[in-house]
Amino acid sequence: MRSEAAPQLGGLERFASAGKGRGLRARRRFAVGELLLSCPAYVAVLAVSERGSHCDGCFARKEGLSKCGRCKQAFYCNVECQKEDWPMHKLECASMCTFGQNWHPSETVRLTARILAKQKTHPERTQSEKLLAVKEFESHLDKLDNEKRELIQNDIAALHHFYSKHLDYPDNAALVVLFAQVNCNGFTIEDEELSHLGSAIFPDVALMNHSCCPNVIVTYKGTLAEVRAVREIEPGEEIFSSYIDLLYPTEDRNDRLRDSYFFSCDCRECTTKEKDKEKLEICKLNDPPSAETVKGMIKYARNVIEEFRRAKHYKYILCLTLTPLVELLEICELSLDKMGAVFEDSNVYMLHMMYQAMGVCLYVQDWEGALCYGQKIIRPYSKHYPSYSLNVASMWLKLGRLYMALKNRTAGVKALKRAIAIMEVAHGKDHPYISEIKKELEDH
Repeated sequence: MRSEAAPQLGGLERFASAGKGRGLRARRRFAVGELLLSCPAYVAVLAVSERGSHCDGCFARKEGLSKCGRCKQAFYCNVECQKEDWPMHKLECASMCTFGQNWHPSETVRLTARILAKQKTHPERTQSEKLLAVKEFESHLDKLDNEKRELIQNDIAALHHFYSKHLDYPDNAALVVLFAQVNCNGFTIEDEELSHLGSAIFPDVALMNHSCCPNVIVTYKGTLAEVRAVREIEPGEEIFSSYIDLLYPTEDRNDRLRDSYFFSCDCRECTTKEKDKEKLEICKLNDPPSAETVKGMIKYARNVIEEFRRAKHYKYILCLTLTPLVELLEICELSLDKMGAVFEDSNVYMLHMMYQAMGVCLYVQDWEGALCYGQKIIRPYSKHYPSYSLNVASMWLKLGRLYMALKNRTAGVKALKRAIAIMEVAHGKDHPYISEIKKELEDH
């Protein structure tokens, strides 16, 4: 029985989910591809690497953006976007002028600064908090180990260092809670190829619990988050999204969930582990590798993946020089050679390294190399990921664009149409990304 006090939004309501705390559930049926929820960002920050190609205010991608006249580091579509963003941008504008090239707070620090400013200027609930308020966010403070607490203290120090003019700071204990809340409830905004654009807080979207068998997917239209059904949802059914990359086997997924969100998943996928055997496929040899050899190679693969995960995106850490990129590609190729003696190409650890290698090839504009890796990745991706996966859509999109660049229009059209078919469900048929891809097809 629904409590009369339960907040509602359209065909959705907040409720107490057994064993999971707060949750979101359907009050009516939703069809595949149907929009359940739209949520404007409470606060958002554009990645520094995307300045000049995307508007700092609305995240629109376009040419001819106008610079902020003061710091000359923020870019906007027009005067309206600049005025709307000014209450947030002014936190950084003077600081960027002062620090110049030494201005480098993390996106987490930038988001937290904006939350503090927003809470002061808008103490009432916003349009982003119809179902869940930012102040209600779970912090999991009691579960933080010393390393995580130290990282938060470093973020607090950076907050004080870079944001001294426009912020009134609460005490250290309150800042620890706020940073812990941001770490557990922040969202990464990505483009159609899953490239990082920035970070944001979407309170109502954060109400959804996790499942490795999600029934919805979250996509972005600028700084607006949209939640659409990826399978039919019945009245009374809980709404689940995925917090993590679903490519990996059960143990890896739950390690990631425990490390970042402090819980383990008990969904059907995690209980049955039915996809794990395919995801960890071993080479079919006359003399198959021993269980000990397989176990050792899985451990090696996990260590390599963790090293890559800790590294930031190529653009941020490699000083934009080709030498480190070449070295990174060599590491990928060596790892693939080593793992390939035990794992099939469809093994998710092989796919992970191929994806990293493909990323390097794309960055150095080695289109043939990138295409070779992409062709090996796409079929296993389609098998391992759930229906309407953004990872699969983005891979088809990359392949389509590579085929077009290499003058293979027939293959390019086929791949781009496959991407569109997934994106029309995940993003909605009217999304600007889909319009752009259809224009690419017309232009070729």
